[in-house]
Amino acid sequence: MVHLPNVIKEKARAVKLVVFDVDGVLTDGTLVYSADGEQVKHFNVKDGVGIKLLQTYDVVTAIISAKDSAPLARRAKDLGIQHFFPGIKDKWEKLSALMDELWLEPDDVCYVGDDVIDLKVMKKVGLSIAPADAFWMVKDYADLITEVPGGKGVAREVADIILGSRMPLEEAYIKAMLPEFEETKA
Repeated sequence: MVHLPNVIKEKARAVKLVVFDVDGVLTDGTLVYSADGEQVKHFNVKDGVGIKLLQTYDVVTAIISAKDSAPLARRAKDLGIQHFFPGIKDKWEKLSALMDELWLEPDDVCYVGDDVIDLKVMKKVGLSIAPADAFWMVKDYADLITEVPGGKGVAREVADIILGSRMPLEEAYIKAMLPEFEETKA
């Protein structure tokens, strides 16, 4: 956390809601189809730990994705993500409604996105983060670019940034070492 500018640490400390895009953020963006035409997505287990840690420390998590798929719905359910919005074309409209529901302001929100559909949201929230391999235009607007590319632990890095702005990470991870951590769903 020492390597982050103070302005980023301050923005991270204010975060109450983290919203993730999916393809290119929680996955590497590759689309795989089975012989039956079913879509297959590859998710990183490290991201699951990061998302669950955020929830454990009362940071609300959400997914707003332009695409919808059975694997995505399953992953959101497995992680206990209560605010799951697939098939959304206007992400800012959906996020605005969610902020109203949760009584949050834009500065309370961190949005993690990788492509131009995410720009409208990223320009309006308190903290915007892009994966290392995001589209160049998105990286130009992001407050922070992760060290890892999409699908390789972006959510875990985001969790470390947010939780590390509030406490020593060793302290945050104590809860992840407990046996009941794997059983918890927010």
